[in-house]
Amino acid sequence: MTLKQAGIEEQYSIKQLLMGGSTQRRLEALGMIPGTEITVLGRRKNGTLIYKMRGTRYAIGKGIAEKIEIQKGADR
Repeated sequence: MTLKQAGIEEQYSIKQLLMGGSTQRRLEALGMIPGTEITVLGRRKNGTLIYKMRGTRYAIGKGIAEKIEIQKGADR
């Protein structure tokens, strides 16, 4: 499942990032690494995804959210 498909207010963990280059390095620098807990807080009409990770709120575009593989928090 990708982050774009995640349900609102449900807890997940990062499984892997399916991208490369500077975008992946930037997300990893923010703490988005395998095993990190993440909760989707909402979605905007333009596709922007708002999520909470490590106590901080972030927003990313739908194109990036499609490349972040997640799993249910309890499935780990």
